Amino acid sequence: MTTTPTEHTVAFEPTVAIDPVDELAHGERPDGTGEPQPGRWFAIEEDGGVRLVPLERTITHIGRGFTADLQLEDVSVSRRHAIVTQRKGAVRILDDRSSNGTFVNGRQVQEAQLHDGDVVVIGRVVMQYRDVPGE
Repeated sequence: MTTTPTEHTVAFEPTVAIDPVDELAHGERPDGTGEPQPGRWFAIEEDGGVRLVPLERTITHIGRGFTADLQLEDVSVSRRHAIVTQRKGAVRILDDRSSNGTFVNGRQVQEAQLHDGDVVVIGRVVMQYRDVPGE
């Protein structure tokens, strides 16, 4: 039995421009328009707009490092800066031995419970914690 090589032709498609907003992870909305869906969120001020990031995990690591669940690309943010925990309906933020500290409503904290509307500052990054109840 002899096989003959088959010829494969590959057609290359031209590069297509994409809208990066459509490519964001599910739940992230860069413009902050409208009320977010029910859940817990951080609204992060950046580039003249607001990005909404859902807090879906029981433990969320915040920092500049590659292992952070919520990566903040600012030199004032430590690689491992803070940890957000969700347990028994309460949401807490803990400073993870950061260089510049973690602040909630203008007060430096080692650990604090978060409530809807609290302003969290990580390095120079300003975020607002949002807790939107389900209907």
